[in-house]
Amino acid sequence: MPKDQKNQIEPNTDAVARFRLIDPPASFVDDPYPWYAQLRRQSPVHQLSEQSFFLSRYDDVIAAYRDPRTSSDKQAEFSPKFGDSPLLEHHTTSLVFNDPPLHTRVRRLIMGALNQRAIKKMEQGLIQLIEGLLDNIENQDSVDMIGDFAARIPIEVIGNLLDIPRDERNPLRGWSLAILSALEPVPDPNVLKTGNQAVNEFTDYLRILVSDRRQNPGDPAVDVLTRLIQGEQGGEKLTEAELLHNCIFLLNAGHETTTNLIGNGLHALISHRDQLERLAAEPALGNSAVEELLRFESPLQLNNRLTTEPMMIGKTTIPKGTFLTLGVGAANRDPDQFNQPDRLDIGRSPNNHVAFGQGHHACSGMNVARLEGRIAFSALVRRFPSIDLKGCPERDPRIRFRGFRKLPVVLN
Repeated sequence: MPKDQKNQIEPNTDAVARFRLIDPPASFVDDPYPWYAQLRRQSPVHQLSEQSFFLSRYDDVIAAYRDPRTSSDKQAEFSPKFGDSPLLEHHTTSLVFNDPPLHTRVRRLIMGALNQRAIKKMEQGLIQLIEGLLDNIENQDSVDMIGDFAARIPIEVIGNLLDIPRDERNPLRGWSLAILSALEPVPDPNVLKTGNQAVNEFTDYLRILVSDRRQNPGDPAVDVLTRLIQGEQGGEKLTEAELLHNCIFLLNAGHETTTNLIGNGLHALISHRDQLERLAAEPALGNSAVEELLRFESPLQLNNRLTTEPMMIGKTTIPKGTFLTLGVGAANRDPDQFNQPDRLDIGRSPNNHVAFGQGHHACSGMNVARLEGRIAFSALVRRFPSIDLKGCPERDPRIRFRGFRKLPVVLN
């Protein structure tokens, strides 16, 4: 059967038995949720290859996140994928793909600058930023809510956290997209080339920024870069490589997921007009709306772990050294955890989604992302309650990160 025909088949029993992330069906990019549902019913611990499984049930994903026999270290997975390259150095040095003790040291430093008091201080600046972006697009005939709005918010927030001069922030988004695109199951050679170039350019820029910050330190209570440079009082400091790559991590993690949260969330609200109108009428639902939009269209759809010891998941014995792909988007639509999971309900409670992960690897910037989302959605529905799609959105074809490249709208 030709490849394009094979990719058009529906998620029936035979198709799901052949399901592989390295060659996903064409329909999977636009709507992975029917595939997730069939996997949960038919093959919840689904073998992708001899040493790889895909988990689609909520309880199994939670177990894999929390079990001490699963590791985030990606050396074994990324070495054959990236070779000896800047991408390999970056993705095996950053916070998200490491275990203690490096993970513990870096996370503690970052979380110290992202405490509730610091986040509260961000709120007024965020409101001004978002209102200013909406002012800029208010009278435009053609608006792309990704490039003109969603992607610009986290760049400014993370730029502020690292105190990057505003006139030096333009390359940040491009670098982030290039580096994260290499995390797809089978990246194209050109994607790897662009990703490696982005790592080199970003680290070259950061060396200059770090050198200046060493000579002119900021306030470590709010300047994350100064905090990372200085380390903990009396504690071990980060090496130069650890410092540079974890600054890149901060940008990548905060930019990609927040852009997708806002883009996906707006698309979902427009597509479920009753929920958009409900949020406009009940602003107090802002916090629960963000949680539901994170669950309904999770910005990060897939995560990974490596087993360090044999373990049981469901009724399946998983050997040591097995790669686990955690279906975050699948877990967040599991009917055993969420009533009517395919229904958008901005007042849903309880809502124990796994969009931010679980355990000691739970997203360190989750409360910043929540604040960005709450202010963005509240301002949008208040100022433009008639916002609607204009033409066809352009979906990002990646499957690990779910989002849009372009989201054209008419504001009123």
